[in-house]
Amino acid sequence: MELQGLHGQVVDRIGGSLAAGELRAGDVLRLEDVQERYAVSRTVAREAVRVLESKRVVTSRPRIGVTVRPMSAWNLYDPQVIRWRLASPGRAAQLRELAELRAAVEPAAAALAAGLAGQGVRQELIAHAQALTSAARDGDSEGLVAADAAFHRVLLAASGNGMFAQLAEVTEELLKARRDLLLLPERLDTAAVRRHLDVAEAVAAGRRAEAAEAVRSIVESARDEVERLLDGDATLA
Repeated sequence: MELQGLHGQVVDRIGGSLAAGELRAGDVLRLEDVQERYAVSRTVAREAVRVLESKRVVTSRPRIGVTVRPMSAWNLYDPQVIRWRLASPGRAAQLRELAELRAAVEPAAAALAAGLAGQGVRQELIAHAQALTSAARDGDSEGLVAADAAFHRVLLAASGNGMFAQLAEVTEELLKARRDLLLLPERLDTAAVRRHLDVAEAVAAGRRAEAAEAVRSIVESARDEVERLLDGDATLA
């Protein structure tokens, strides 16, 4: 197997152990431990540690080893870190944090987009909203997640705020998690789906307050759905 695949697997396995609490803050691994535990070469182990350092989940120092950092120090916006947390026993907390982040950021992004977006953005938003509507009508969860993620990616980018735009990856991980963890309701909220078109129209017309309110309604509805489904499934709470 090629090096990229090997060290990527090691990164994922260590990251999953970290998120699950099997490796705790302050725990120390030697590079030799990584080699032995995952049956890889020193080169692969070193590259895996380098990737983990880039995500701020560990630090590596000569004669000390690889030390696990507390979760508060991790790059919690890293999509791979988000996936590790969503696959862990603490997935409910991660879902709630993601939903709260969206509720705080996306209405502001929509208001900014309404003041900046041109015709091209309007057309993109409408196209994604229409694709979302079709997927919801057809019960196509894959298409629904793809269209929803694309809609919010365009909206966040249209805000003109580069930091908002980079949160699109975070939003996409949340949407995928709702699908993969079966946190989409059996009967989709068609009103919430339609509100995506309301957002597109408000952005196109430059109605900042209306755009923000429509997005706030979407993300708060999604957050409430997740809460209801978590409350009804003890395995996720």
